[in-house]
Amino acid sequence: MSDSYMGSGFGGASSNWGQGGQGPNLWDALNQLRGMFEQKAGPRMGRGDVRAAVLALLAEKPMHGYQIISEIAERSGGAWKPSAGSVYPTLQLLTDEGLVTAEEADGRKTYSLTEAGRAEAEASADRPAPWQSSSGRDFGGGMGALPKAGIELAQAAAQIQRSGTPEQVKQAVEVLDDARRRLYSILAQG
Repeated sequence: MSDSYMGSGFGGASSNWGQGGQGPNLWDALNQLRGMFEQKAGPRMGRGDVRAAVLALLAEKPMHGYQIISEIAERSGGAWKPSAGSVYPTLQLLTDEGLVTAEEADGRKTYSLTEAGRAEAEASADRPAPWQSSSGRDFGGGMGALPKAGIELAQAAAQIQRSGTPEQVKQAVEVLDDARRRLYSILAQG
């Protein structure tokens, strides 16, 4: 984020946070901030990513669909939780391609890789896991924590804007201004 963004409603000179008004700038800024983080960390992944994730997980052990969804969510630190509407069709496609087999027990299908599926999973083993970004950063820690922290900060600021007193709003603006300066000082060190 640049200083110009900060001046457009997120605690900068042109915002009206300190005046205790509701200011439409706040909601615009929060939506823009959320959009920027979602673009970077993106909870939505492409079909190829779901396919690669399913193959990578099944290479470790047989699983049922819900286990696959839960495992991806856990490994991504909650940043990516594919829907059943993306995982189950992917499993069916992989089954149709002969890469996965399904075995039903107790009303639940457990999926495992075939020899061809194992070969495809091994061919992709040198690439970053699908729950990692293309830069290799892991959603579950390190850089992936930053978007989550930013969104949580924006949510707290919005709560203060909605229900805080004018004095609380003023204090929040001071905290956010200080946080912005400190973040830029981190960049200046490197």
